[in-house]
Amino acid sequence: MKHLFFGGLHPADRKELSAGAQLDVSFRPARVAISMQQHIGVPCTPLVSVGDPVKKGQKIGDGQGLCVPVHASVSGTVTAIEPRRHPSGRDVLAVIIENDGLATADTAMQPHPDYEHLEIDTILGIIREAGVVGHGGAAFPSNMKALTSLGKIDTLIANACECEPYITADDILLRTNPQHVLEGMNIVAKVLQPKRTVLAIEDNKKEAVSQLTPLVRETAIELTVLPTRYPQGAEKQLIQAVTGRQVPSGGLPSDAHCAVFNAATFAAVYRAVCLGQPVTERIVTVSGEGVRAPKNILCPIGTSFEELIAATGGLSEDIWRVVSGGPMMGLAQEDLSVMTIKGTNSVLCLSTQRNQEKENPLCIRCGKCVEVCPMHLQPLHLYRCKNDTAMLSRYHVLDCVECGCCAYTCPGKLPLVETIRRGKSNVKEAKES
Repeated sequence: MKHLFFGGLHPADRKELSAGAQLDVSFRPARVAISMQQHIGVPCTPLVSVGDPVKKGQKIGDGQGLCVPVHASVSGTVTAIEPRRHPSGRDVLAVIIENDGLATADTAMQPHPDYEHLEIDTILGIIREAGVVGHGGAAFPSNMKALTSLGKIDTLIANACECEPYITADDILLRTNPQHVLEGMNIVAKVLQPKRTVLAIEDNKKEAVSQLTPLVRETAIELTVLPTRYPQGAEKQLIQAVTGRQVPSGGLPSDAHCAVFNAATFAAVYRAVCLGQPVTERIVTVSGEGVRAPKNILCPIGTSFEELIAATGGLSEDIWRVVSGGPMMGLAQEDLSVMTIKGTNSVLCLSTQRNQEKENPLCIRCGKCVEVCPMHLQPLHLYRCKNDTAMLSRYHVLDCVECGCCAYTCPGKLPLVETIRRGKSNVKEAKES
């Protein structure tokens, strides 16, 4: 079989668990904890105090430098400003809001449906003020990503691959509000002026493809349907699949003259510019064999995992692990009070039948991890020299995208991703010292 990028694999996607359910737009949490760190960069400083009334969409945190504001996702009263558990596992300062159930909206941001007449700086300012970040997980401020791509790209790509198993958040977005994504692409295209604008989606999302096909027919947007293969949603692999170009080692997508934004990010750009709505909610997939009624939920930012799971009927009796994200790249959670952030696209509840861990993992030198690594790395050597930063650098450990292909295919069930992740941190620390 011819592949569009090296390595990768096709795990059982299990998307049918949540794909068939209607999007739940009625979910309302009792309270939210809005993290001041929802993006790569400088944390926000709270702009409210305990006891303050707030409206939905009101800016409650902001900062200088590489920072975008955060907004109240419900209306109500600030009851606390204190550290709360973040999906990364750290405790991060958060603004706690008791939901009054009224959804009283703040009107500080104004809609600009006629954005064609706006200057580029104005559009980027609106995107920043709305707190738009990458919704695919990286959470890099979208205004800065666009700004640093100006004059450097010829291809703009919407990433709708959603290649991780179980997750269907982008799929249902494209099935329910495809125009939001397409209009967001047009807005970013106005800023970046690419020669090509491509919406890339995998062929296992047939309903979304059928809805998008007639919509793009009269536009400048190309719909590219790719064969399903993990990790096609990773930026470097997607660029290669769409353009045939490779991002150089240590390089950025702009080095291949491309800019890649998640489909949900484009929808957030549309809502910010055309509707005057900041990022206060996003679609989250709650799925897995460990939850009773998997589905997608339009979730106010700051909702606890516990409340989301309760909205799907609760955990089953044989629950093994709850993960923020997908089974390949997600982070296991030990505390269900953890708050959702802008980059949370899935709360995955895995049952004991999915536990593939072994008490005594052993490398049998089969080389399967090398065959599937999309970055042409040698995971077995990275594992063996995990404490040698010089050798890790020699084997290009920083090029690892932590996709999990190596660990998935390893018959000895070595903790490859966890070990390599620690090795990357050690190499970075060694370079900074």
